[in-house]
Amino acid sequence: MNKILISLVLLSSVVFAGGHKKAGVKPVNNKLYIQECASCHFAYQAGLLPQRSWKKLMGNLQNHFDTDASLEKQDRVLILNYLLKNAADKATHYKRSRKINKSISYSQTPIAVTQTPYFKHEHKRIAKRLIVQKEVRSLSNCMACHTKADKGYYGERYIKIPNYGRWDDD
Repeated sequence: MNKILISLVLLSSVVFAGGHKKAGVKPVNNKLYIQECASCHFAYQAGLLPQRSWKKLMGNLQNHFDTDASLEKQDRVLILNYLLKNAADKATHYKRSRKINKSISYSQTPIAVTQTPYFKHEHKRIAKRLIVQKEVRSLSNCMACHTKADKGYYGERYIKIPNYGRWDDD
């Protein structure tokens, strides 16, 4: 009985202290970010890149992957602050964000999620024919295969590749 009580007290102290870990990455919850960024592409969660990457990306919006995505200064600052607050190196309660951040050397500053070592490792076994098909087209099209990517879940149970089916990495 005492062991059970002690276990419950320890577990509750971890949970209330914020020590529990959540799967995935924190979902996007910033209306301005959704309005400005997700109007053109998937709203990549801030926890998919570290702060230095978001600073670099947001610092060159006039050449945003060959597109001018310039914003008014006030909007750019607000979005950058949101991204920095929730970046992979700050999202310590989210397992996937921690893994992504750990995979990136301090000398690297990737500006695309697809450039991170974690992403490359997780996608290396996917046949090119599954990527280039019209329903997917690119590895940057997360929602094509990750059915709950918009909610921050990228685990295997939520993967369904068009014209292939569920992904099982066994």
